[in-house]
Amino acid sequence: MIEHLPAKLGLSQQFDCSYLPNRQEQLLVILEPNCYCPDKFELLLAMGFRRSGDQIYRPHCPVCSACQSVRVLATEFTPSKSQKRKLNKANKYFTITYSNAEKADYYPLYCKYIAARHQEGSMYPPDKQQYKSFLFCHWLPITFIELRHKDQLVAVAVTDTMNNALSAIYTFFDPDYEYLSVGTVMILEQIKYAQQQGKHYVYLGYQIDECAKMKYKTQFLPAQKHINNQWLAI
Repeated sequence: MIEHLPAKLGLSQQFDCSYLPNRQEQLLVILEPNCYCPDKFELLLAMGFRRSGDQIYRPHCPVCSACQSVRVLATEFTPSKSQKRKLNKANKYFTITYSNAEKADYYPLYCKYIAARHQEGSMYPPDKQQYKSFLFCHWLPITFIELRHKDQLVAVAVTDTMNNALSAIYTFFDPDYEYLSVGTVMILEQIKYAQQQGKHYVYLGYQIDECAKMKYKTQFLPAQKHINNQWLAI
């Protein structure tokens, strides 16, 4: 388990890729029950896996290897001048709070975000069951990093918590505040939280160089990409 893939694996059917046109996507899925715990999952993260809901998976596409896991070296990270400006500006408006449980105002904010930003995606229209099955997990502790303006919830970063790493699952925010670079601010807050908690890495999910909307993931340096079973500096 530490150096090799688990014995029990599944392979999904092929389906249309969500990010690149005219591509087919396929997933390698972990079926071994004892992998579904924080310690084993952290090892799988280091092998390029990720979770969606309760399921652990990794892209295993027949003719494409564009998806590359990205992780920030949190212990070495210092925000750039541009990132510091965004943080300083956000600090004038917002406060950061943390929660270990979902709150009632999360789902309305999620709906507003999906309706405004992802009308052409598979998550539209927003659905409560899909929201829960995508974001939440029964076998792993989750930290919800909240951005608030006075009493109003502005953003939530759903963040998996392991011994030595955080994994950024999804961030949704009020599109009315997009001009304050809320998406960038929330990643910076996840990195800051990792530093406060003594975590070595923040996993940002998969980077696809051909997909313009994913390029933000390589702006948080130092960072590494998982390529051919190795972590290489970006």
